[in-house]
Amino acid sequence: MNSDNFFMQRCLDLAIKGIGKTYPNPVVGCVIVNDNKIISEGWHKLYGGVHAEVDAINKIEDKSVLKNCSLYVNLEPCNHHGKTPPCTNLILKYGIKNIIIGIKDPNKNVNGNGVEYLKRNGCKVKVNVLEEECKFINRRFLTFNNLKRPYITLKWAESKDGFIGPIKNKLNSGKVFWLSNEKSRILSHKWRTEEHSILVGVQTIIDDNPELTSRFYKGNNPIRIVIDPNLRTPLESNVLNNASKSIIFSNKKKKTDGLNIHTNDFSNKESIINNIYNQGIQSVIVEGGKRTIQFFIDNNYWDCIRVFQTDKLLNKGTPRPDFNINDYDYKMIDNDRLYELFKN
Repeated sequence: MNSDNFFMQRCLDLAIKGIGKTYPNPVVGCVIVNDNKIISEGWHKLYGGVHAEVDAINKIEDKSVLKNCSLYVNLEPCNHHGKTPPCTNLILKYGIKNIIIGIKDPNKNVNGNGVEYLKRNGCKVKVNVLEEECKFINRRFLTFNNLKRPYITLKWAESKDGFIGPIKNKLNSGKVFWLSNEKSRILSHKWRTEEHSILVGVQTIIDDNPELTSRFYKGNNPIRIVIDPNLRTPLESNVLNNASKSIIFSNKKKKTDGLNIHTNDFSNKESIINNIYNQGIQSVIVEGGKRTIQFFIDNNYWDCIRVFQTDKLLNKGTPRPDFNINDYDYKMIDNDRLYELFKN
């Protein structure tokens, strides 16, 4: 690995610490290098907080050394006033002349302006270092800005005989039935902390009464979205608690106390995706039920699919979504098989 790649990889290692905490901002890490050694590191920790470049620069007591340093960052430094001042100005203020960037920022407020501004002011700028790795770590941010839609992950667990849940009756109605093992459940909740939102259909709310939080893993709870055309969500549902914001997509326009209703045109198959995008939500993990997941599969609305295939047998129940995962590789999470597919 050459030195530029080595230092950029360190930027990515730092950036990943911010996943799920910086929405709507991207995840960014920065290292400052002098004489081929890292002398400071920083990353963007939360929305509204200092950017990675500022974090790294601020940690250096003797700012006079910066004019002899190189600055590495996985995403183009901003050149506009947002929640914080432009990072490019701070870079120029301290005379950092060698800037190595993973990829350009597709945000319309940046999109190459930061690179050009630094070049016009005498900086040597190199772009597209570990380009694919930098794109992957910010795949949610890039999808939202480039494709004008959220990044979509589909996730479910299924039994060995192909069911995602038992038939509901008076004894198990309103209760979550766990197919996957404890380690898989913790991993699922970790994934929830990384996404901007989580989505289910109203039947899942009625059948399981889930909280849709990340309570098994420390981190932020995602925004909860319920697809509920006819407003059947019970007002006592756990999904309406104060753990996180909840949004109901419905074709009903009436106001109901306790429900945050957004009108959705279900006759237009793109309306759900467009509605999520218009809320400024960058990513969504779709967790149920079968009809909802199948809608996303049938319309090719997905970027990642994650499936836990367990060794439990149900004999009868709700069939798994129509998607053949058995042709793909998997890894073991104790006794669960985890299939993880990325479209691109």
